[in-house]
Amino acid sequence: MDVANKSVSEFVLLGLSNSWELQLIFFIVFSLFYVATMVGNSLIVITVIADSHLHSPMYFLLTNLSIIDMSLASFTTPKMIADYLTGHKTISFDGCITQIFFLHLFTGTEIILLMAMSLDRYIAICKPLRYTSVIRPWVCATLVVASWVVGVMHSMSQVIFALTLPFCGPNEVDSFFCDLPVVFQLACVDTYVLGLFMISTSGIIALSCFILLFNSYVIVFVTIKHHSSKGSSKALSTCTAHFIVVFMFFGPCIFIYMWPLSSFLTDKILSVFYTIFTPILNPVIYTLRNQEVKTAMRKLKNRLLNPNKTTPWHYF
Repeated sequence: MDVANKSVSEFVLLGLSNSWELQLIFFIVFSLFYVATMVGNSLIVITVIADSHLHSPMYFLLTNLSIIDMSLASFTTPKMIADYLTGHKTISFDGCITQIFFLHLFTGTEIILLMAMSLDRYIAICKPLRYTSVIRPWVCATLVVASWVVGVMHSMSQVIFALTLPFCGPNEVDSFFCDLPVVFQLACVDTYVLGLFMISTSGIIALSCFILLFNSYVIVFVTIKHHSSKGSSKALSTCTAHFIVVFMFFGPCIFIYMWPLSSFLTDKILSVFYTIFTPILNPVIYTLRNQEVKTAMRKLKNRLLNPNKTTPWHYF
């Protein structure tokens, strides 16, 4: 690492507010959301593994989405909660770079995984006769591996970019974690050029992926509309849940990275949304709107309450 570019050894995270009362509220709310996120997504993973009826491509991808959501919630929320307790709101330079790496790793991976889930639903609804021949187990595994590979490549590009920035004085990050849109504004270079880099590497990619996803779901919804049956109603419910997750995840990301020089207050609100609130949408939406998952969870509860009646577990 070039020491000349790292005269700043640590950053001060200004957080969401200086008010003690608001910090107490944030501590309670974010702690509850974090616990709910971890418990809810863990329950989805365990339920899908435990119930053979859920050993399908859609639920395999959903399980991986839950794992990513738990990771996305964990890279910054525990530190923020601890900072509220200790009042120690600094982070080392290396710690800041690490946060940037994991943020872009998990968001990049989730973007590709959401596209894979969209492809799964598109083929299942628009090309049902070809579904079993196209969406095979090895295809799902390949899509998941590819999503992580893309996530690593994207995050590495962001980290390499951050390491080349010269930090020579200001070290107050006006957020509760490190991300390039706020960190690069502390660099001793022209931020306009850096903003263009942010737009080209993250903003346009997120916007393009969202447009592709939006078009695929439009086609799916039109296809469902031309079929009036119980199966179509179930498909509509599933795809609506998928699209809600897509919209809530992509919306804040597109705004933050397409307008990297926007208001810090707006960026803070949106950052809270996709790092703390969005990860809990997965278990909430997929359990409340999905009868299969709710039925499987009831069966899992009965297994735990009646261990003598349990059956062997199998996996997808």
